[in-house]
Amino acid sequence: EFLGDRVLGLVMAEALLSADRAASEGQLAPRYNALVRKETCADVAREIDLGEVLKLGRSEMMSGGRRKDALLGDALEALIAAVYLDAGFGPARDLILRLWGSRISAVESDARDAKTALQEWAQARAMPPPAYVQVGREGPDHQPIFTVEARMETGEAERATAGSKRQAEQAAAKALLARMEKQND
Repeated sequence: EFLGDRVLGLVMAEALLSADRAASEGQLAPRYNALVRKETCADVAREIDLGEVLKLGRSEMMSGGRRKDALLGDALEALIAAVYLDAGFGPARDLILRLWGSRISAVESDARDAKTALQEWAQARAMPPPAYVQVGREGPDHQPIFTVEARMETGEAERATAGSKRQAEQAAAKALLARMEKQND
């Protein structure tokens, strides 16, 4: 997984640079992050049904391990490492480019995650960064559902619910940013 992450990173950096030679590092970095983050790796793993072939312990199977972003992302990185170790960089690069396919050309020119975008929006207006507060947690321990509220110092807030704290924070930030931008238009 450690090695696969590095091979994936190199291939994505090379592919993004080739796709847009005029882009600055500041433009490429968010695109890169969007392509290599755990959620993207998990989505790719789902597309190839990688979860179905994982050998899992009983408790991991019972807790829905075949659907977990972290487990799927790690497994895909381990698969990339195995291809690299077995066949070399060329075949590993070919695999990655085939699996990521149109994601590379379709990644948004401004692919910042919502929390970063909201923080930058606030900083540009001399406001403190938003706070993220977990306001709820439901469901069993192996499949929790988190509710998070993104709050600005001015009192504006938005809530979101998701299967991980990170996803809930991102969704709340996205909703709050959309509302703040609409108010300031």
